[in-house]
Amino acid sequence: MGLASTWNQKARMWIKGRENIFDSIKNEIGSKPKSGPTIWMHCASLGEFEQGRPLLEKIRQNHPSARLIVSFFSPSGYEVRKNYQGADHIFYLPLDGPSNAKNFIDLINPNLVLWIKYEFWYHYLKQLNQRNIPVLLVSGIFRPGQAFFKSYGGFMRNMLGYFSHFFVQNGESDSLLKTLGLGEKVTISGDTRFDRVIAIAERFTPVPAVEKFCEGHKVIVAGSTWTEDEEEWTHYVRTHPEIRFIIAPHEIEEDNIKSLKKEFKNYILYSELIAEETNADNGRNVLIIDNIGLLAKLYRYADITYVGGGFGDDGIHNILEAAVYGKLVIFGPVFDKYFEAEEMLDEGGAITIDSALQLEAELNRLWENESEIKSSGEAARNYVYSKAGATNFILDYIQRNRLLTI
Repeated sequence: MGLASTWNQKARMWIKGRENIFDSIKNEIGSKPKSGPTIWMHCASLGEFEQGRPLLEKIRQNHPSARLIVSFFSPSGYEVRKNYQGADHIFYLPLDGPSNAKNFIDLINPNLVLWIKYEFWYHYLKQLNQRNIPVLLVSGIFRPGQAFFKSYGGFMRNMLGYFSHFFVQNGESDSLLKTLGLGEKVTISGDTRFDRVIAIAERFTPVPAVEKFCEGHKVIVAGSTWTEDEEEWTHYVRTHPEIRFIIAPHEIEEDNIKSLKKEFKNYILYSELIAEETNADNGRNVLIIDNIGLLAKLYRYADITYVGGGFGDDGIHNILEAAVYGKLVIFGPVFDKYFEAEEMLDEGGAITIDSALQLEAELNRLWENESEIKSSGEAARNYVYSKAGATNFILDYIQRNRLLTI
């Protein structure tokens, strides 16, 4: 990280955010005394935070005197949500190690710990286990290729033993954990992301500048895109000036935005669009989003949506944010880690493509069959709503087992 910080902004933020961190935590905790229980929710990054957020907000609603602490490993989560008003304290997680784990847990003194989806830090989990502090894995998902299930994975398997209970997304995860003798600790609860995207959609507020940009046009929103995704769109965007395209890249650093401006020449930046002197109806058909936090609203304006990541090694980003609005979702070929993508394909709410040629062919076909766009969108929305309820399921477990009684 030290070496990378000489050229990488995220690495610099990762290091700077942890400078004098224990003094900062001590001062913050001491300045805000609480009479109720302390709940610590740890998230790797922004996506995991949004996944755990419905549960945290339900706990706040039911236990208004509780102290809520959120920690992040990545700057991508911390920098975006460091001012989130739903928690009392938001920190970077100090790097895992015996003394760091002990000091951190001594300072925050949690009654309940919520670990969202993944990230397994040995010394933190060991300290929590030694202190008999319950740790719940929320919306966990496990796959056969993970180290837990390999002959060399003994160290990783030991960490799983430190969890009090696993709330997993699907039956495969349940079956895999049962092979390790953890069956009594596992419940299939579903994914809290469904509850989160439903809450966002049902509290939707318009974005007037975007609404004006889209007015009277067919609209495609491409969200969480990487360079590999954007390359698939270049030709189609250039040859269809009558369509309005909204591109929200996963990374909004200056170099990436500069690259997008070069690729999509008939562009306007969102920051320019909302400036008073800018006329939204200026003939430019590509809106590049150069801020974070807007994407979940943008899908509402689409006729067809595209979710990025499917042309990279890690796979697609959150397709539920688009589907909840009743929008057909298109994504690339790498989606095998995401059961919701496979299920939405089966339900007819999504299409996967593996090349720019296939993308153009599908889009041309869809514009000639607008009833399919509508019915596919309805299938996508129905799928999301059919999966709601994980948050209340987990909250019920917490209450039944009196995990917040102090």
